[in-house]
Amino acid sequence: QVQLVESGGGLVQPGGSLRLSCAASRNIFNIYTMGWYRQAPGKQRELVARIFRGGNTYYADSVKGRFTISRDTPNNMVFLQMNSLKPEDTAVYYCNAEHPVTTVVYWGRGTQVAVSS
Repeated sequence: QVQLVESGGGLVQPGGSLRLSCAASRNIFNIYTMGWYRQAPGKQRELVARIFRGGNTYYADSVKGRFTISRDTPNNMVFLQMNSLKPEDTAVYYCNAEHPVTTVVYWGRGTQVAVSS
């Protein structure tokens, strides 16, 4: 079992920045793909960014150039730096860990991000 705990959400004005953190209960980054998803009210959960075992990253088109995913392996942390935030980025953001072979998936409980003036 792996526990994931997100933090760092909040209310920010358009154009502002937030940094989300995800703490994993044990070191899984050498195996699992780590990701951030988000779910806005009335919408399906969507993939925002991923960081793969080897360090490669993937971003949804809607956040490319504005968001950056990174990890701190010794401290079992994954981050999502969000810049130039827009109202449409408002959502609950979830940390995710997915095994690339077994497809076992772990989720955090989420952290709320609200972008509004």
